[in-house]
Amino acid sequence: MITGDGGRTLKSIELNESVTTFLSTYKLFEEDEIQQVQLQHRLDLVKSFRIKKGMSIIEIGCGQGDTTVALADAVGKDGKVIGIDLASRNYGSPLTLGQATDLIKKSTLGERITFHFEMDFDTFDSNEVFDIAVLSHSSWYFKRPEDLLRYFKKLRKIAKRICFAEWDLDFTHITQRSHFCAASIQAIYSNFVNNDGNIQNLFHKMQIQELLEKADFHIEKQGTVNAMYLQDAKWEKSYTNSIREEFVDAPPMIQSMVNSYYELMNTSNDNEQSLNSFIICAS
Repeated sequence: MITGDGGRTLKSIELNESVTTFLSTYKLFEEDEIQQVQLQHRLDLVKSFRIKKGMSIIEIGCGQGDTTVALADAVGKDGKVIGIDLASRNYGSPLTLGQATDLIKKSTLGERITFHFEMDFDTFDSNEVFDIAVLSHSSWYFKRPEDLLRYFKKLRKIAKRICFAEWDLDFTHITQRSHFCAASIQAIYSNFVNNDGNIQNLFHKMQIQELLEKADFHIEKQGTVNAMYLQDAKWEKSYTNSIREEFVDAPPMIQSMVNSYYELMNTSNDNEQSLNSFIICAS
């Protein structure tokens, strides 16, 4: 069984009331323990965004809909969520984006959500002004800061507020170092090997704040949401170890640095916890 939070099995992670209420209300993820743990974090993120019933939301980088369902729950039956992702319906694992979102659309939440895949936000056309734009754990897909800034500038024109969440590189516990190292290695890897992995670059929260301000957003709220219990640290460590041999063609200095990160990452001895998430809300 997959473990998380310092080796605890998923069954030993106590789900909070918001998750149990969601599961009983929408009949989603009832048999999927892994997704239930992920859902708990997404509900916590959305709670920190202070979303109100009836709001209209556009989500950039919706993926399999992990955050989308939490947003749809928050806006209620009179609200709506539009999810956009550059990837195709066939992308993703263990469920593809298409498989995961088809399940969501079949639920009672489905009528509140519209998904657009293979959609570049640069070409997205809408006359609507949304109450909130959301980017949740999607910024590391951007290779260059200027690409993210361009998205922010467009969102400034079509959304009243923006709510942003990403892994917090400022880890506070040694057990989170493995996740930090794995993410760093994958970002370096993406500079040498063309891939469609979920880490193309890393952004510190100060960089995100600066980019938002350049796009004429005013920072209203910043905070941290606990994510140490999530399974992502183990997933990222496993994938990172699988690509180690591909650094053989990298320059010697890069190989030396990457090998140092690998040593730090693998000293966790299966006692790794995920990085927390930081959130920034701006208007």
